[in-house]
This record gives sequence, C-alpha cells and structure tokens, in this order.
Amino acid sequence: MKYVIGIGGVTNGGKTTLTDKLVKNLPNCCVVHQDDFFKKPDQIEVGDDGFKQWDVITALDMEAMGNTVKGWMENPVKFARSHGVTLLSSPDVANPEKQIHILIVEGFLLYNDPQLLDVYDKCYYITIPYEECKRRRSTRQYTVPDPPGLFDGHVWPMYLKHRREMEDSSLHIEYLDGLKSKEDIYNQVYEDIQNNLLNRL
Repeated sequence: MKYVIGIGGVTNGGKTTLTDKLVKNLPNCCVVHQDDFFKKPDQIEVGDDGFKQWDVITALDMEAMGNTVKGWMENPVKFARSHGVTLLSSPDVANPEKQIHILIVEGFLLYNDPQLLDVYDKCYYITIPYEECKRRRSTRQYTVPDPPGLFDGHVWPMYLKHRREMEDSSLHIEYLDGLKSKEDIYNQVYEDIQNNLLNRL
C-alpha cells in the first residue's frame, strides 16, 4: 500500500521540523523536499517588485520534482533503497500489497502545481501569522541572504497570493497552527496519519 502525505505551509512555519520527525517514526518512509528543486540563482528572474523571484513556482524545477515523486510511485522499494531508507519487513512480506510505503512531500508551494495535485492522500498546511513569520525569517541564515525589504516586498505577498490559489483548488487541506509547540503539531499529525492508515488496511 502506498500513502502520500503533503506537508505544505508558510516559510519558516515548521514544515521541515515536522517532516524530519515523521520520517524517523513512520515505517518505510521516504521524503521529497521541494527546496531541493530550486533552480540556480542565475536562472531566477527579477520581478516587477524589484526582487529575484524565489517565492514563485517558476523558481523551481517542478518537472524534475514531479519525476522524482513518480519514481517513488512506480517503485517505492527501489526508491527507498536508492535513498538509503531502511525498509522494515513485516509478517506480510509474502503479500507486498500489505506492506505500507509512505512518501512525504514537503515544501512551500506543494498545492499550486497541477501535476502533483492528484498524488496526495493527505494534505497538511502549517500557518503562522505575519508578525511571527517575519520574526522567524529574520533569524534564519540563508545561503542566498535576504536583501532588505524582501519579506514585505516579495515573500509575504507571494505567500498570500499562492494561498488564495491553493484555497481555490479542490484539495481537502488540513490546516495546522504553527504557533503550537513542535511536539503538539507532531502528535496531532502522527495520530491522524496512524488513524488514516488503519482505516485503509
């Protein structure tokens, strides 16, 4: 059985922290990070707002990301082995259909790409208010540092735009409060995933 979880949300909302903890605790779990598919800095356009357009879907090689997800869908066992994920054998090894394989797809624009919309079995989205997001973003060290004014001039407006687009899609998205403790968010999601998996077996 294959099960695909999307963990989307605002920048610095806690997506990676949640994902890393789930990967450690869910069986046969692989992960695809959207951030691994950013194009090179010289391929990022400068927009009308005067900033390099890092927070839009064209900054990402979504074709490569889609192919990576497809690779997992076609053969989760091969994908896991090639990514160094240890697979647990279960009593039902003779029946591979009963083996659970989980993929977590994590990123800030997961639900804005048409080719990925139909792969998710469960969609989560972490939100935090503007002030907290700005505070967290200002304390992060990025490979390409944020130029002055980027958050208010580009990052936040793009977040609001993409969130509106996402809400217009037909996806059933469960929103998570990013102001809760990391432990509370993890427990809520982990329990929800376990219940969903039990219902499918």
